[in-house]
Order: sequence, then C-alpha cells, then structure tokens
Amino acid sequence: MLNYEEVVKILMDSGALMEGHFLLASGRHSNQYMQCAKVLQYPHYTEQLARQLADKFRNDNIEIVIGPALGGIIVAYEVARQLDVPAIFTERLDGEMVLRRGFLMDAGQRTLIVEDVVTTGGSVREVMNVVEKFGAKAVGVGVLVDRSNGQVDFGIKQEAVLTMDISSWEAHNCPLCARGKLPLVKPGSRAK
Repeated sequence: MLNYEEVVKILMDSGALMEGHFLLASGRHSNQYMQCAKVLQYPHYTEQLARQLADKFRNDNIEIVIGPALGGIIVAYEVARQLDVPAIFTERLDGEMVLRRGFLMDAGQRTLIVEDVVTTGGSVREVMNVVEKFGAKAVGVGVLVDRSNGQVDFGIKQEAVLTMDISSWEAHNCPLCARGKLPLVKPGSRAK
C-alpha cells in the first residue's frame, strides 16, 4: 500500500497536483489545483493507484465497475481490470447522466462507482441514480482523490486513495491576491 506521501509524490511528479494561484470553476481562488487526467496518462501510476483502490473493495463481491465520463472512464477500466470484472461508464446526454453505447446493468448487480476526483460528489450521485434506475446495487464509491477531506457522504461504503483539503477563498478574501506575487491561472477542462 502506498502511504500519503507516496501518493502525493506521484500526483506532483505527474503534474496532477499543482501549486500556484488558481481560479476555480466556482470562481473561488486556491493555492492548489488537482487535474487527475495528468496522472492517468501514465499507465504505471494509474495501475498503482487503481490497485490501491481495488484492494479496498476486493472482499465486497463487486460484479461491475462504473464511472462517469470523462474522469471516471480510465479509473473504472483499471479498477475493474484489477478486480477482474467488466467496466462501463456513464455520459451526459442532453444534460442527463445516462448509459449509452449498449451498456446495461442487471437488477441486483453489485456495483462499484469510481471517480478520479470528488469535490462536491455531484457526478457520483448522478451515477448512483443511473445504477438505481437499472435496479443494480451500488455497494461502494471509490475515488482516487477526495478533495472534500471526507466531508462528502454517499451513504454507502466509500474509500479514497488520497483524502485532502484543498483550501479555497472568495476572490475578495484571497491571500494570494493580497500578496500580489503569483499570477492567477484558470486551469482545467472547463477553462475557456
């Protein structure tokens, strides 16, 4: 098992965990930014992190792993490979999270929901709704990084490879802006 420092080193070495002065999608400012896609580009890191996550659910009789597009696709695939079960993913269609591409779930199927990063848990909850619509049974939620520092509760077993609290501030209260030494950067998949 990787310890906290080893996981942080993997995230820093891959460029997934960045330090600086960031404008978040919420409009808040932060001194750290997590872009898990950067770590998932390295199969050896992905395998290590997914193994740690899979091991936390190895005794839960998981029958299928599901994750939301885009961030959860690679995580779902690799965790499922580690557990030797199928992997599927949800995606948005007209603003609603759905199964497409012929993916199906069986009633009662023991399902593990995975995601790369959880902040508010919104995407995971949407996937939980899809699982419920098919009559499958969500038995766990696994994430690579829990940015909520354990504050998000899904009501079922949940595990993270790394749990951390990434500080953020309203723009008018940002200590980094007050110091004026670091330029404000807007990273991420929603950057314009």
